[in-house]
Amino acid sequence: MTSFSAIRLPTEILFGKGQSEALPAVAARLGRRALVCTDERFAASDDFARLRDGLGAAGLAVLVHDRVLPEVPRDSVARCAEAVRAFAPDLVIGIGGGSCLDMAKCVALLLTHGGALPDYYGEFKVPGPLLPIIAVPTTAGTGSEATPVAVISDPDRTLKVGISSPYLIPTAAICDPDLTRSCPPALTAIAGADALTHAIEAFTAKRRPPSPELAQKHVFIGKTALTDHFALLAIRLLGRSLERAYSDGGDDEARGDVMMAALAAGCAFGTAGTAAAHAIQYPLGALTHTAHGLGVAALLPYVMRFNRDAATAEMAEIALALGVAGEGRSPAVLADAAIAAVSRLLAAIGIPSSLARLGLAADKLGWVGEQALGIERLMKNNPRPLGPAEMTRLLDAAYRGDLDAAAADLLLEQDMLS
Repeated sequence: MTSFSAIRLPTEILFGKGQSEALPAVAARLGRRALVCTDERFAASDDFARLRDGLGAAGLAVLVHDRVLPEVPRDSVARCAEAVRAFAPDLVIGIGGGSCLDMAKCVALLLTHGGALPDYYGEFKVPGPLLPIIAVPTTAGTGSEATPVAVISDPDRTLKVGISSPYLIPTAAICDPDLTRSCPPALTAIAGADALTHAIEAFTAKRRPPSPELAQKHVFIGKTALTDHFALLAIRLLGRSLERAYSDGGDDEARGDVMMAALAAGCAFGTAGTAAAHAIQYPLGALTHTAHGLGVAALLPYVMRFNRDAATAEMAEIALALGVAGEGRSPAVLADAAIAAVSRLLAAIGIPSSLARLGLAADKLGWVGEQALGIERLMKNNPRPLGPAEMTRLLDAAYRGDLDAAAADLLLEQDMLS
């Protein structure tokens, strides 16, 4: 019997072309007074007007907050919650990219339980259920529509911070690939690369022995039989369609594949968790102000190379999912082929191949590594342990763009044992 300890998902997931038309009916089942969180760009679109009008036609009172900012600044959440409290929403709808969905989660949290966001930083700090949340993504990357996490920027902290709780998982996720058609190529690439990193880090995450306590003490519990299925689905879809969606935004089949992949990757990492690439991106992003998806994707091949010998079987499966021919090839050869295939795909969609190209200063590598090692909730998922020496070598390789150097210490260890 295959055992696993948990899988955490929205109560309802609607996916497919035109599914956004179901928003009014879903919302009407959950409440009568809807707060809608979105950004200025999407609020000015015909798609948003159609969705808003549909909610009104379904008999809902609607208040729109269209000032969501990238990275969700802490104080913007507090201002929104205070401004809408008199409206007394009984439902919160996030429509937009990951920041809009995270904003909806955080505002629902404050409206339900009060206090300030720092009261909830970390894991399992949310005391109970929230107002119902509907997540309607318009980009295909973060997977926030299916995850128990909201990430915000706090001016009192250098790094972005996370709130992690199963109560943050949206009640309903409505994923309509038509809403991503307006995404420019660069955003399609960054969001899709983020989804690929989610899927690969979830699939290669450390597997922990199931126990009754595991999922009660940790939001991210490592890979399981079900998260593996979601992660491999995401990898297959991105392997066949991300480059196509980047090259031709009007390719409906590719758009659908990439949005399904982002959702599936969210379903995977929302339980399994992410690992070293995400931990490093927190301080990296703070210094370079690069988009989250850009940073994690630039790191991904180097983290895969570092982890290769600790996750050879998983990386061999990744290669097959990406369409690499497997007949007659050993798992080790396929693992190397997976890293090469990921590197090729990321290069094809314009992801920088080194930390230097992201604008990181060489004298900041030590600080980045120190901060990343301190993000225990992510680092504990990495299949191969990283200490200060390993982190230094990994970051130096990623800075210089030297994939082989990311595993130089492994080669040294093997030479010493032979």
